[in-house]
Amino acid sequence: MIMKRFYTAESVTEGHPDKVCDLIADSILDECLKEDSSSRVACEVLATRGNLLVAGEITSKHEPYVIGIVKKVLEDIGYHTEGLNIDVQIHRQSPDIAKAVEHSYEKRQRMSRKQAGMERGAGDQGVMIGYACSETSQMMPMPVVLANRIVRELSACRRSGYITGILPDGKAQVTVEYEEGKPVRMDSVIVSCQHTEDKNLRMLEQEIRNKVLLPALRPLPPDEDTQFFINPSGRFVAGGFDADTGLTGRKLMADSYGSMAPHGGGAFSGKDCSKVDRSGAYMARYIAKNIVAANLASRCQVSLAYAIGVAWPVMVQVDTFGTGNVCADDCLAAAVPLVFGLTPGQICDTLSLNRPIFRRTAVYGHFGRKEFPWERTDKIEALKNAVM
Repeated sequence: MIMKRFYTAESVTEGHPDKVCDLIADSILDECLKEDSSSRVACEVLATRGNLLVAGEITSKHEPYVIGIVKKVLEDIGYHTEGLNIDVQIHRQSPDIAKAVEHSYEKRQRMSRKQAGMERGAGDQGVMIGYACSETSQMMPMPVVLANRIVRELSACRRSGYITGILPDGKAQVTVEYEEGKPVRMDSVIVSCQHTEDKNLRMLEQEIRNKVLLPALRPLPPDEDTQFFINPSGRFVAGGFDADTGLTGRKLMADSYGSMAPHGGGAFSGKDCSKVDRSGAYMARYIAKNIVAANLASRCQVSLAYAIGVAWPVMVQVDTFGTGNVCADDCLAAAVPLVFGLTPGQICDTLSLNRPIFRRTAVYGHFGRKEFPWERTDKIEALKNAVM
């Protein structure tokens, strides 16, 4: 009997309230890193109609002009900033946390004299998940790839004027049917797109079908049974902060792997690389992708866990869901530290995370995009040598 399963993923445009907040937080981070690569940033943004709050901890040689950054992000997206009340509540990082990051537990216990990369501790505790699979060229789940393609196309159509009368806020959701672990058909597609008062909704639906969905769904075209829901709520004129409150870190599954893999719970945006919520998740993806690229498995989930102030992870786990080709999962887990540097300092150095590259990550997903260093597949031979 053929085993059928359904997996769903969503993605949102840059004008979605939560993504606007992520974009602002990562723009502040980038501004700090551009002037001071050792900046420590943990920045949160909350916004609702007429009001926006930026709060958090920043320790940097550079003092960012937060209000200017906020206005630029909003204007770049396509929102007006007149009448917006912007409140900034920023202070320096806790000296206790700063000391734990700069002087790891191993260093304080004199355990790391001969080990490189052990000087800096993790900025917090937590578990981080990385995932990769062979079902797409991006080594990402098909629903995630398709949902991100839809919102990219939607935003491109708005910015270029290819579709007139549409506004920045929007989202998409895709459900894909799997048989024996492989994507076989598109089950349903949902698109919600903010529009002007005078936009004809029937015309909008037709334009989205032809100009957005037709190119976006080429990797897995719909069939006659695919369900389409385009602006299923009907009218969508009020959008952005006028319609919904935005908050950083509230689109974790859209940022990562949809319903295909679990999430450790820590958000990414607004955090520098000393926060393993972010850097550890990037390293976990880097490891998982290289394992799949090396044909050691067709699916791979890597879990890393850290303790605050401690350099070395307290857990390194690999799960190939029975698809491993060469050795057992515990063998792969044992090989990981032989090939990859897993301390916060090593991760930041390996993936060059002290650079201002993070605003680009804040929309359309953090993974499956070749422009980012954690998407490299340069450890294939080293992994093979470690396990064979």
